[in-house]
Amino acid sequence: MFSNQLLIFLPIKYIYKMKKVILTFTTFLVLILAISSCDWAKDKTKKTLNKTGEIVGKTGSEFGNGIYKGVKKTFENDVKISDQLKAKGLELGEIVINSSDSATDNVLTAYVIFNDNFDQEIVIKIFNENGKEYGRLKEKLNGEKGDAKHFDFTFDKRVNIGMKGSIKIEQID
Repeated sequence: MFSNQLLIFLPIKYIYKMKKVILTFTTFLVLILAISSCDWAKDKTKKTLNKTGEIVGKTGSEFGNGIYKGVKKTFENDVKISDQLKAKGLELGEIVINSSDSATDNVLTAYVIFNDNFDQEIVIKIFNENGKEYGRLKEKLNGEKGDAKHFDFTFDKRVNIGMKGSIKIEQID
């Protein structure tokens, strides 16, 4: 009641100024709340996107790993090293089929382990799944006992090492 009586005695221009101050103050408070809630929303959105990205990344990684294993199994060739080369201390690790700059799947990358000193020319023959030879390469290998290293055997650009078949590594007599 008292506040209503006070307003009656105040001139109208002061009432308008008070309304203006109250309106300005209220607008200022609303803006501060909006800005602080925007930071909160932005932070929440960022955390949600990061978590979603992490989940998608893990799923994509597992999917990609599955594809890699499937492709790797598809490209498994029967790789045989001759008994003569084994007796001379030559052993093979992983064999991978790669591409050169000018051709597709014409590079055989082999991890070769030397259990004895070795310095000799070898021949690598590639056969299709029907046993027909379609690639041959002579190469000199050189390594000391205890060494192991990768060798890239680049075949003719017309040789496309197939998905199925066999690879034989033999010594040259």
